[in-house]
Amino acid sequence: MDSLTQIVLGAAIGEKCLGRKLGNKALLYGAIAGTIPDLDVMVGKFYDPITAIEIHRGFSHSILFFLLLSPVLGWILSKIEFKQRVSFKQATIFWFLGLLTHSLLDSFTTWGTQIFYPLDIRLSLHSIFVIDPLYTLPFLFCLLMVMRYPKHHPKRQIWNNTGLIISSAYLLITVITQQVVSAKFEKSFKEFDIEYTRKITKPAPLNIILWNAIIETSEGYYLADYSFFDSKPIRFDFYPKNKEIIQNVENEKVIQQLLWITEGYWLITQQDDRLFLNDIRFGLISTDRTNPEFSFSYEIVKTDNTIQIIELKNKQKGRVKSLLKNLWDRIKGN
Repeated sequence: MDSLTQIVLGAAIGEKCLGRKLGNKALLYGAIAGTIPDLDVMVGKFYDPITAIEIHRGFSHSILFFLLLSPVLGWILSKIEFKQRVSFKQATIFWFLGLLTHSLLDSFTTWGTQIFYPLDIRLSLHSIFVIDPLYTLPFLFCLLMVMRYPKHHPKRQIWNNTGLIISSAYLLITVITQQVVSAKFEKSFKEFDIEYTRKITKPAPLNIILWNAIIETSEGYYLADYSFFDSKPIRFDFYPKNKEIIQNVENEKVIQQLLWITEGYWLITQQDDRLFLNDIRFGLISTDRTNPEFSFSYEIVKTDNTIQIIELKNKQKGRVKSLLKNLWDRIKGN
């Protein structure tokens, strides 16, 4: 999830664990706990861009990391706040919960986390977009209300608990909604009588009204979207994987890294003489079916002796207004 959301969740955990002893300082410590796992982006600056993406949400988001770091931070916090009688045990439990909830929340997104690192398992529930105002804003409001009262005031806990309950209930709603929509996609796709290997049902950006489906077959993917305001049947568009284009370089290390990053949800496109590997999990940003443009793409540059990967950044720059308009129009129904 986005940084603000993780800060809010961490602060709420801080209040829950230490609020009655530290007051608003507990919110600050919680915000720090909610930020620490994402500091792996700083480590990534010492690596090439593809490796940096590969390690993001890896070790720093794992239970192993939390178990190692929490006692260290717990000892430090207990020494800093000894006058408030924050024990080593209390501080350690707080840090562990603050770090763990960050990773658990990320696990509901499409990117997912390696929470069980070093096991090669990425937990991705795909039920919420990485930025969802309906999750964050009510939670933030409750947290701001917490800050208005002194540390022993009972309303602090009431508002904090309200924020935790509302946000948790919303996550549950996203999972239930996902299952309902997934069944609709499944029912519609059966009409094609096509065997598929796996599928993803995920929300479109910023909402849980409009959903996308990615259905993988041996040759490519069927992509579709569905809004609860739709009145027409679901439409599936096929995009070939074109894996034969890179078969000569598929075993190169950098290509294998990309295939792992995309969890195998990739396809190759060509524009003029340029070759692109597209991560299709995050959807299309172009409605041109003959020349699809995906949110995350990597250009493959082949030379005589090497393969170079260029990550295409800021593809939405200058197009935010039109993209949001298209999103809103699609949410309203087909």
